[in-house]
Amino acid sequence: MAETKIIPIFPLDLVLFPRQELPLRVFEPRYKQLVDDCMLGDGQFGVCLIDEHNSVNGWNSPHMVGTIAKISKCQDVELDGLQLHIETMGRNSFKIKKIIPPVISQPTNYDPFSVEGHHEVSKIHEEIGTQEKMYIQAEVELIPEIDENVSLIQWKGLIELWKKKIIHQALTSDPSNPQTVDSHALDHVLEQYYLNSDTPTIDYIYSLAALGAKVPNELQPLLEADTIEVLIEKTKELLTVK
Repeated sequence: MAETKIIPIFPLDLVLFPRQELPLRVFEPRYKQLVDDCMLGDGQFGVCLIDEHNSVNGWNSPHMVGTIAKISKCQDVELDGLQLHIETMGRNSFKIKKIIPPVISQPTNYDPFSVEGHHEVSKIHEEIGTQEKMYIQAEVELIPEIDENVSLIQWKGLIELWKKKIIHQALTSDPSNPQTVDSHALDHVLEQYYLNSDTPTIDYIYSLAALGAKVPNELQPLLEADTIEVLIEKTKELLTVK
């Protein structure tokens, strides 16, 4: 039986892949508590794409597959300590086995960007007990990394699909003013992202897919892929012009 552990969960409007960097600005009381707890522990929490079809006590619910984020740096943005800036790095992906709801339900008309909203949540938290967790936690099972190689033929095929998609988008995004994108210009884009290589890895596929995705939901199937064959197939689906 696979080993499980309980970690804090941070639902976000993005997909974090293993070994990708993710800077975050944290300002909500519940996530400041999450960061504080992580800094007192092993510095790790789970990043999951928001599941728009579900909620947990009124808060954004996570998709069931996410990635462990390890905090490498944490500092106050301002002297008042109301905002934190953290730098993180993606580690293993994981599957949620059980969600542990936060102690606080989302207040009616809660505004996460307002001082009033923060004060309201903090007041409720003090009444319940500041030792209780305001953020979602989950019992998770780590997913083994894909250790298969990416062939150069497979990589070049994905590059060609990506180029065709970007060229098609430029021509069709504004029919009244179609834009022409040169294939050589796209080679420069690949150079900027260090994606010109004769020895591609899984990380190259993740980065190329991110360049070709319009919305984060398109990347979730790649994170959930458990073999190189499935990963390449999902990437092809993402990059193929519909």
